[in-house]
Amino acid sequence: MVIAGGGRGRRVGGVLPKQFLSLGGVPLLVRTLRVFAGMSEVGAIVVVVPGDQISRAERLIRRWGIRKVVAVVAGGVERQASVRVGLGAFRRKPRIVLVHDAVRPFVGREIVRQVITKAAVAGGALVGVPVTDTITEADRRGRAVRTLRREHLWAVQTPQGFRYGLLVRAHREAERSGFVGTDDASLVQRLGYPVRIVQGEASNIKITTRRDLERAKRGLVGRS
Repeated sequence: MVIAGGGRGRRVGGVLPKQFLSLGGVPLLVRTLRVFAGMSEVGAIVVVVPGDQISRAERLIRRWGIRKVVAVVAGGVERQASVRVGLGAFRRKPRIVLVHDAVRPFVGREIVRQVITKAAVAGGALVGVPVTDTITEADRRGRAVRTLRREHLWAVQTPQGFRYGLLVRAHREAERSGFVGTDDASLVQRLGYPVRIVQGEASNIKITTRRDLERAKRGLVGRS
């Protein structure tokens, strides 16, 4: 699987890339890696971080004993490029590959298993939660154009899972044509392949702001 921490890396508060911030005394990256490293279904992990943070990531992985990491590599400017680099870093090509945000430490293992299962059958799977708010589409002038039917809308989380060869092909085709997608699923869908949805959980938050970090601290209650 690929743990994507980005290329240049977004820095919360301008101090560290967000994946290295501490949550309950444990770096976010380590918390996320623990979820997958503790699963028998996951055989190898590639970590993608900003180029100037490779040594830091490697030290943390050694210190916290994350044994399934086979490579730590420098990401690209955009997430899509970072995932593409990560896909090429496996020593042995996996059958199924998962792509997960380094700053989503609360994903449930049963959800991960469902993603693996559905990806093996359909070729691709993602985690999402049904949208509960009313969503409106706006034009470039900030005017509401139309209200979308929320019963058809899902907020996408990670992990996303795919047959390895399919995702590699999707990335190569996107690079060849200069296409930049919103996520890996969009690259696979562009080739005409379906991507199944696994219903996620509201607790599987992506920590990108200080407010998210405070929410995550509250979410630590009852967790290790």
